[in-house]
Amino acid sequence: MKGLKGVIGRVRGWRRGWHERSKLERIDLYTRVTLCSITWFFAVSWGLLPLGDALDEGPVAITLAGAFLAANIAQSVLSNRNVALAFDAYRGTAPFPPGRLRLPTALQVLMTGLLVALAAVGGVQEEGLVLLVLDLPVAFGIPYVLLVPVRRFLLQSAAFTAAVLALLAAVGVPGGLLFGAFVSLVVVVLLVLVSARPSVWSLSVMWQAEEARDMQARLAVAEERLRFGRDMHDVLGRNLSVIALKSELAVELAQRGNPAAMDQMVEVQRIARASQQEVRDVVRGYREADLPTELMGAQGVLQAAGISVTVEGADGPAGIGAPAAVQAALGWVVRETATNVLRHGDPRHCWIRLARTRDAVVLEVENDGAGATRPLGGTDGDDGGGGSGLAGLRVRLGALGGSLSAGAVGDDLFRVTATVPLTARPDTNGRLAPSPEPSAAPSVLPEER
Repeated sequence: MKGLKGVIGRVRGWRRGWHERSKLERIDLYTRVTLCSITWFFAVSWGLLPLGDALDEGPVAITLAGAFLAANIAQSVLSNRNVALAFDAYRGTAPFPPGRLRLPTALQVLMTGLLVALAAVGGVQEEGLVLLVLDLPVAFGIPYVLLVPVRRFLLQSAAFTAAVLALLAAVGVPGGLLFGAFVSLVVVVLLVLVSARPSVWSLSVMWQAEEARDMQARLAVAEERLRFGRDMHDVLGRNLSVIALKSELAVELAQRGNPAAMDQMVEVQRIARASQQEVRDVVRGYREADLPTELMGAQGVLQAAGISVTVEGADGPAGIGAPAAVQAALGWVVRETATNVLRHGDPRHCWIRLARTRDAVVLEVENDGAGATRPLGGTDGDDGGGGSGLAGLRVRLGALGGSLSAGAVGDDLFRVTATVPLTARPDTNGRLAPSPEPSAAPSVLPEER
């Protein structure tokens, strides 16, 4: 019973690990497993079945067949271990250690010698020899074709083909079988080339596109930081220069005993307070979430990530007629949910719906990434492990008398629903606060504490 539970746990762990991967990571894993499986498919079919003929040909043939099988298995194991390193070398992310090709090369030479020896002692029948030749270069060729240029691979394959045919001819293999062996080697070389090289090339292009998208996002963040820095410099640069000059003037006047020094310090105090208010205004404007702007931004970011977006509203995003405080609160919801769809989900489409009831505005953000683990930054009631998350949004909307719910809808959809009453208004400090009952708690936003 415990063993069965352990197996079920492993299967669930594999399934959870699969869902936690992005689409590109899944394609990458699928391609690697496919190439590794091709090696074993050839080893247990064309490389194993013909060796049964050696059982009737005496101990020498049996020994040669067993040695060929052992070498083939060892070559397949080394091939699977080298595929990942060959992937990285092809993409240019890490060099391939040259020493890792020494043992596979020696095994390739050994397998070729054993195959020729089997043909010499009659350990394989006519069709079996062609099948063994078909299996001979697969395990070595799959990782090797990723490490060298195509031209070099083809030239070396031609030289290998010529060497194998010459050795088989030397031990008396007839011309018909030599032609069959030639065709088998040509087919398998082309098969290795077209199965491995284009697959890894496609993956490299997709990984480069993914890296370019990440770089674009980082550049956008850097540009926004520069913009904010310029705004702060424009606000503070002039005022701080005036404060420095007036302070120097006040010091000189004070040293001379001139009462005008007091007036200059009063002016410095006034400019400092004005600068403080200007900084507050800049920060408040930078942090304030405007609903129409956030909707356009979310639509652009999601579409850039390959996610189609549909925005639905009775009169359009900017014309729902809700107070500014309500639109600002919903803007935070759009910002957070769009960020979490990119961070945690793997959807193909996202729907954003706005609707106005008699006394509230309802915003729904829905995506078809519910199959992924934590598609919106966590389960209901979890902040996702970073930032404000859904828990932070509940605090923000709760301060307005609103509510937020999140959860899966069916097997594929995940929906976040935010409801904000139309009576919400900002408090005297410019922050969002509800307006109804006197007993309502004051607004406290986590980011502004």
